[in-house]
Amino acid sequence: MASYSIHGDIIWTERIGEIRSVENGYLTVEDGKIASVSSSRPDTEIIETGHSLIIPGLSDLHLHAPQYAFCGLYMDEELLEWLNAHTFPEEAKYKDLVYADGAYSIFADDLRKSPTTRFSAFATIHTDSAILLMKKLESAGFSGFVGKVNMDRNSPDYLSETTEESVTETERFLHEAEQFMNVKASITPRFIPSCSEPLLKTLGDIRRRDALPLQSHLDENLSEVEWVKELCPWASSYAAAYCRFGMLGKSSVMAHCVWLDDSEIKLLSETGTYIAHAPSSNTNLSSGIAPVRKYIDAGCSVGLATDVAGGSSLSLFRIMSDAISVSKLRWRLVDEMEKPLTFREAFYLASKGGGSYFGKVGSFEAGYDADIVVLDGSPLSVLDSLAPEERLEQYVYRMAEAPVKAKFIKGRRVL
Repeated sequence: MASYSIHGDIIWTERIGEIRSVENGYLTVEDGKIASVSSSRPDTEIIETGHSLIIPGLSDLHLHAPQYAFCGLYMDEELLEWLNAHTFPEEAKYKDLVYADGAYSIFADDLRKSPTTRFSAFATIHTDSAILLMKKLESAGFSGFVGKVNMDRNSPDYLSETTEESVTETERFLHEAEQFMNVKASITPRFIPSCSEPLLKTLGDIRRRDALPLQSHLDENLSEVEWVKELCPWASSYAAAYCRFGMLGKSSVMAHCVWLDDSEIKLLSETGTYIAHAPSSNTNLSSGIAPVRKYIDAGCSVGLATDVAGGSSLSLFRIMSDAISVSKLRWRLVDEMEKPLTFREAFYLASKGGGSYFGKVGSFEAGYDADIVVLDGSPLSVLDSLAPEERLEQYVYRMAEAPVKAKFIKGRRVL
């Protein structure tokens, strides 16, 4: 892959709470990796962007691709009611590959226009349509994880598997997924209420056998938490139940984590399990406000998530602003010891924080994957001489839903 440099106003973060920037700079890429950031013009091909903002690609640690079809609807209900009334009927449609082809084409194209370059996505229980989703995302140039969902209990008849079917189809999914270079398979038990203990044990065994990533939900909603206590009376907590089946660790991401107790925070921190903070979804479905400051202070690995369609936007810029807003409400109304997130911290979580789940991703440090997003350089303010950080903050709050100008993943231009 040839080397090149992108010219513009470059901004990134290497440590939480810190911002680095080079105005009128050059971001040099070699063989799909970041080589350098410099204010001097290098001897390479130059991609000119004027004074556009150039940032690292953002990572969405949790979203549901089949739910994108009803994104922005049915936000007056809480989680369990919402799942039964809308989510499960929609996901059942993905048994039909014609329907799945149309819906996933729209999803992949819209995601391509967003600031997201990496993702961890749920499909449905249907193996063939999950593979179809992987094909579309691979063709669009993305890198990330897709999971065939497992559900063998407490699920509607039209969206349920036997334990044996779930295991057999998971193995088939993993085999079919080997054809892809950049979009890989993830073990995906929907959540403990929809997976029997024999299924959870087998999925944990498969995960360990093949050293696979895993994604699921944890402590999203109070009714869900109480349900898990009834289903797993032997477990000291929801997180401990996952741990028993070998589902926590550095290659695991647990979505939401709104209601973790202190023992669960300690367990996630010690195992290196990632927390996918989805503030928009948690607000829309009345789940609560996750104490993200507490998780950061405890040394947990934290990133951001759209959780479409619980969240109503594919843009992680929207999620950044919502994460800041709900943290301010929690600080003011719940616990004044938990400082609100700052803009710098939210930018870190969206870029390097979540990106670290995928490896050396989400920063412009040398050797990192060249995931790059170019934003429209048009001024958004009559104020003179705004610094790159100020321009980015204004862009996040005012242009969150705007398509990006250009996007590169592993050095390859995809938009």
